[in-house]
Amino acid sequence: MRILIIDDEKSIRNTLKEILEYEGYEVVLAENGEQALSILEQEKSQINAVFCDIKMPGIDGIEVLEKIQEMEMDAPVIMISGHGNIDTAVECIKKGAYDFIEKPLDLNRILITIRNANDRTTLVQENRKLKRKEGKVPPLIGESPAIGRIWDMIDRVAATDARVLITGSNGTGKELVARWLHEKSSRSKMPFVEVNCAAIPGELIESELFGHEKGSFTSAIRQHKGKFEQADGGTLFLDEIGDMSLAAQAKVLRVLQENRISRVGSDKDIAVSVRVIAATNKDLLQEIGKGTFREDLYHRLSVIVIHVPTLAERKEDIPLLTSYFLEQICSEYGMALRTITPEAIAELEKLNWTGNVRELRNVIERLVILSSGSIGVEDVKSYAQPLFK
Repeated sequence: MRILIIDDEKSIRNTLKEILEYEGYEVVLAENGEQALSILEQEKSQINAVFCDIKMPGIDGIEVLEKIQEMEMDAPVIMISGHGNIDTAVECIKKGAYDFIEKPLDLNRILITIRNANDRTTLVQENRKLKRKEGKVPPLIGESPAIGRIWDMIDRVAATDARVLITGSNGTGKELVARWLHEKSSRSKMPFVEVNCAAIPGELIESELFGHEKGSFTSAIRQHKGKFEQADGGTLFLDEIGDMSLAAQAKVLRVLQENRISRVGSDKDIAVSVRVIAATNKDLLQEIGKGTFREDLYHRLSVIVIHVPTLAERKEDIPLLTSYFLEQICSEYGMALRTITPEAIAELEKLNWTGNVRELRNVIERLVILSSGSIGVEDVKSYAQPLFK
């Protein structure tokens, strides 16, 4: 960890330097604001924390703090002063300082502050990475006519609030289509909330979708907002809706008709504005014939139907998908980009992709891990299946 100390008093600089270096920190010194800003301009990505005196000739500490905020650095700034008061401390915190320490400096306070500041910086950086990861919608890869038709449908439908039913086998990318419908819509800045209807027990699906009031059932120890409320203003993606119970289907139908929900254990209606996109790997018309899916709900959901083809129906996209997954996986593992021979790609195209695009990604990951050098035909023959000799 590299720490910048800014103070016009040499004794303070040296004392802080000795304390921090003894604890294993690397220290950089600046005797005034001008020198500090010059250092930060050149090394801001390498500075992990700043101690800055307030009273200095020329550019004072408050101005330095303001300049650091303009640089949008992650490094926390700890202000120090021998003439501090409550108003000064409050002003510093309002302007973005992490903490304010009065002189004479207390050794324990300094060390505790710098450790806490470091923890906070790590948390901020991790949150930023997670937000970037969550906020980035993966591309829908392919140049086949089938993918072209899907993109055309997304472009036509996204701007409307029409309900969409996405059909297709497991692993084809139905969720990705739903995310792009949301991303290209006027609701894109609002939440995209996903519910896997197959993964939630039947007795809990209503609570999950509509929420519940405290005490409405044995384990309801507090009020809970359901997915419809969480998605208010945005998009609710009901994945595997063919597995939803008939009782829950009836309540979903009511919401689609009235744009209002009521939590479990409450008779109060709550207005919601939600675009519903549903997906299923089942033939819902057959399910209607069996009596396991409501016909009226089907018609409400299927204003627009988008079918996502199996990988077997668009094998011409395998080279593009392979290239994309190679780059993605090598980046995730911090490895140099691996190459694959045209013959190996041709071998991949021969395989029976029952798991579709999801299975292809798993195979590419396995090839990256187990093969040496450029991925060839023999690698595909040896490692394409999970159980190999």
